[in-house]
Amino acid sequence: QVQLEESGGGLAQPGGSLILSCAASGGIFSIVAMGWYRQSPGAQRELVAMIDSGGGPDYADSVKGRFTISSDNAKNTVYLQMSSLKPEDTDVYYCHGKIYVSSTRLNEYWGQGTQVTVSS
Repeated sequence: QVQLEESGGGLAQPGGSLILSCAASGGIFSIVAMGWYRQSPGAQRELVAMIDSGGGPDYADSVKGRFTISSDNAKNTVYLQMSSLKPEDTDVYYCHGKIYVSSTRLNEYWGQGTQVTVSS
């Protein structure tokens, strides 16, 4: 069973930085894409950044130039470096993965979510 384990997050001041990590484990055949979404109470979950095996990373317009997504394929881990944080970046951040568990079976997985709070 594939699991996504998140770490990082917490409290940061405006203008500060945080790093999120997400490691995929268990029954992985291959990883198509991994990324981060965020969600506020009562709102839809929105894409923050994603990186896939076929091309460059994608970012939400609101985080371009401030957030950087990267991956360590050997460790099945994706990172989100968040800089120049703003109060409106406060949300629960969820790791997401599109992962093959066999040569033909592609599933989507979510992490449990990690809180990011930007406040002075």
